[in-house]
Amino acid sequence: MGAIPGQAECFQHRGALTALDSAIFVGGTAVLTGAAGTGKTQLAAHYARTVQQARMVDLLVWVTASSREAIVTGYAQTGTDVTGADPGDPAQAATRFLTWTQTTDRRWLIVLDDLADPADLQGIWPVAQPGGLVLITTRRRDAALFGQKRRRVDVGLFTPAEATGYLAAKLAAQDRSDHPDQIAGLAADLGHLPLALSQAAAFLLDLHLDCAGYRTRLADRRRALADLAPENSGLPDDQRATMAASWSLSTEHADRLRPRGLARPLLQLASMLDPNGIPATVLTSPPALAYLTEHRTLGESADALDGHKLAASAEDAADALRCLHRLSLVDHTPNTPHQALRVHNLIQRATREALPRDQHDAVARSCAAALYSAWPQIERDTSLTHTLRANVDALTGHAPRVLWQPEGHPVLFRTGDSLSASGLVDATRAYWEGLLSSSRHHLGPDHPHTLGIRQLLANAQADSGDVGGAISAAVELLDDKVRVLGPDHSGTLTTRMALAAWRGESGDAAGAVTALGELLEVFLRVLGPDHRSTLAVRVVLARWRGESGDADGAVSAFAEVLADSLPVLGADHPDILTARQHLARWQGESGNEDEAVSLFADLAEDLQQVLGPDHPSTLSARANLAHWRGKAGDLDGAVTAHADVLEDFLRVLGPDHPGTLDTRANLAHWRGEVGDVDGAVTAYTEVLDHSLPVLGPDHPHILVYRGMQAYWQRESDLEGALTALTALVEDMLRVLGPDHLSTLATRSALGRWQGESGDVDGAVTTYSVVVEGFLRVVGPDDLSTLEARAALGRYQLESGDAGEAVITLTENVDALLRVLGPDDVTTLEARTALGRWQLELGDADEAVIAFTELVDDLLRVLGPAHPLTLDAQMILAQWRASE
Repeated sequence: MGAIPGQAECFQHRGALTALDSAIFVGGTAVLTGAAGTGKTQLAAHYARTVQQARMVDLLVWVTASSREAIVTGYAQTGTDVTGADPGDPAQAATRFLTWTQTTDRRWLIVLDDLADPADLQGIWPVAQPGGLVLITTRRRDAALFGQKRRRVDVGLFTPAEATGYLAAKLAAQDRSDHPDQIAGLAADLGHLPLALSQAAAFLLDLHLDCAGYRTRLADRRRALADLAPENSGLPDDQRATMAASWSLSTEHADRLRPRGLARPLLQLASMLDPNGIPATVLTSPPALAYLTEHRTLGESADALDGHKLAASAEDAADALRCLHRLSLVDHTPNTPHQALRVHNLIQRATREALPRDQHDAVARSCAAALYSAWPQIERDTSLTHTLRANVDALTGHAPRVLWQPEGHPVLFRTGDSLSASGLVDATRAYWEGLLSSSRHHLGPDHPHTLGIRQLLANAQADSGDVGGAISAAVELLDDKVRVLGPDHSGTLTTRMALAAWRGESGDAAGAVTALGELLEVFLRVLGPDHRSTLAVRVVLARWRGESGDADGAVSAFAEVLADSLPVLGADHPDILTARQHLARWQGESGNEDEAVSLFADLAEDLQQVLGPDHPSTLSARANLAHWRGKAGDLDGAVTAHADVLEDFLRVLGPDHPGTLDTRANLAHWRGEVGDVDGAVTAYTEVLDHSLPVLGPDHPHILVYRGMQAYWQRESDLEGALTALTALVEDMLRVLGPDHLSTLATRSALGRWQGESGDVDGAVTTYSVVVEGFLRVVGPDDLSTLEARAALGRYQLESGDAGEAVITLTENVDALLRVLGPDDVTTLEARTALGRWQLELGDADEAVIAFTELVDDLLRVLGPAHPLTLDAQMILAQWRASE
């Protein structure tokens, strides 16, 4: 009874058929549920034909269940034919038929296709019997449809293999073929939706298009979906409606469910966002609720008060999500709140295309505001922020113009800041490059937003290791900011601060201190002492005081800026937490390792409370705590702590995050410190294997990792380490230049290792260049210059050039006397070494007088029992005895 739909051309045997067989076998009643276009009717028809052809049933009833009247009519017709009921009384005939199904020993199958409303079956549900089966297809997912004896079978999309197999078969049936990649691409573009695939195939065959041609039209946003499907008269496989029409009907049904009138506007919001997952907090945020209230469609219901629409609440929005879910227009999974809502991309497109232009823009603006509102001020959950960024990307693709009216929406900048905070260096740089292009297009080159994005892009360049490129970009930007904004504008001052700090990053720490000190006076004059930017300059200045060698000064400066910032910003402000991290570090650098451990322990605990245990800043503080535990002497504890925090870095941020890479490197270092030298070398090899594809060979971190690998390799393979360090110096000269402090420090290490390997002449040559470099970059009084010159003098002596050595050592002693004073141990050691060689060279009278004065100073400063005093007295005594 009733007409079973014909089998679609190129019907695909899907996994849902197996699930259907199992469901009916177990319970006798199966409910196929899924969105319009997923192929529920075709699966039901295939099952019905299968059991009919196998003579598994004596009676097969197919009813199109679009309304209660249609169901009763189908029952009544069957009741008339099977039981002889009076055709003039449809209700009685339907009842006679249902009674017959419960008492007959005949085998039967009833299929209720496309059930529109569960209420339409109230009182007339067919009850499965040992010989009787019930199969229902519906878009609805109401709880009333399912129960202990009603088995639910979800019908979703084709698998990629099913989708490509279907398209290939459709083409082959018309003696057509296409490139497999294009077939797979079209299947993916259509989201593997069976109805979309069948209508697209019919369309391209009718117009003799290939898959690439259809994909080009599909990607053209000026074309509506209706323009890419056959007209109603040409729909394939006895289909009755296009994709868009099918979903529109479902939306109307959802909109009539309580809370009435909210399903459609909620689907409109969802249509602008990421089809793969929309956080629930976005769709229940105040901006989203405002849109729902404004665009609620109440019809003639009494849900309005005094002519005003009833305000939508967060609870209403959540209920409306369930309405859309019940009609299979969306998949709503509340247990995954960060990706609570998923929508097929074609349903989204059909919804957007139905919007008038002004409403389209209103939806986009509301979505942008909703995303910004839902974005947590402190990003504790990386999964949530990843999802939010994906939703901004989707929104930008659907409404690029709207988000730049009248200027760039804050959510665009929030996205870039989030990428930067997550440590995704390359992604951050690429994002700001794209946003800069959009800002120039929509706002012009001199708009403050465009200038601000240029600064953010320069920051990203510096973070990626391209400090030189960042400086060049900032120099050009500074000229434009002065021209457009003026010299005292906060944006202009920000660029000046960045340039000053990057002087330090490029190797000129002392220059950075000077420039920042001058700039601080400007900030104080223009913005005042309590402005956040003024406090930020003081933090950066304190950092570079430390980097220039004044660790104690850095400690004092950070302590002062913290005391001044706390009343202004509050204890939990990110700038305060950052300053505390700097203070802890420089306490350690100044020799107070135990104090650094204590400060980092307190900071890690506070960060865990404020930001959460998985926040990058919390993980960074834990890594620093592990480092200073090692510096304080707890080597095994440092290894264990680094291993623990590395696991969390990997879990939270992944293997490619800069924090993960640095923690791997630090773990390798402390493995070496506890004595596992081979393990340290192997670990650094692994660090480089992970880092090179992420950072590239010229990134400063890569250069550091290579240097550390060579350092530990030196313990067991000095020759191999020398080769590695020589190659590293060449690369640092190319990447950083000869005057970068890192280049000079690495060359100094190369000179020392050359001397240790017996290549004294090579050590002299290398240290001669290093001393010249330090004199040029940091001046004659810097400790780096003094240490390098002392090493040069030592290796000159070992090479037999005592005359040059004495000249070098004399210059060094003069500088030490001027910088450290006569009573500093370093000065006394240098005077002792110089005096010994002056005596050996035979400059007797002056050497004896000088050395006698030195012994007196050693006795006064260090005392008679100090090894240096005893050594000097022995040298003097031996010389006198030899005379």
